[in-house]
Amino acid sequence: MKAVKASVTRGIQVGSYINCADNTGAKVLKVISVIGYKGRRRRRASAGVGDMVVCSVKEGDVKIRKQVVKAVIIRQKKEYRRPNGIRVKFEDNAAVIVDDKGNPKGTMIKGPIAKEAVERFSPIGKIATIVV
Repeated sequence: MKAVKASVTRGIQVGSYINCADNTGAKVLKVISVIGYKGRRRRRASAGVGDMVVCSVKEGDVKIRKQVVKAVIIRQKKEYRRPNGIRVKFEDNAAVIVDDKGNPKGTMIKGPIAKEAVERFSPIGKIATIVV
């Protein structure tokens, strides 16, 4: 996991429901915790584009439902700023299910992916269709 150059505003909290953008069979994920989050006492952990989170699968195939998985956030509605001054935001919050090393479990990703997520997890960029 590399550092991200952009100052990504953390727009997804623990407890948020996000879409699953790959073809693993999961449709909706619920964020349980954020990996590597350092915060203040009693503050809810939050995540942004390019962060790895632990999720519970809420909707999808019967085989994958109710499982706890790791995922990388690839899109968020809350806008964030890139170093060149451009502000980026997407239509939805979405994540891709990955293994412990950060390799995606699915073979294709639906929709665009933020450049910050690909910088941090390069195997996700290999199966991406559009990188914004």
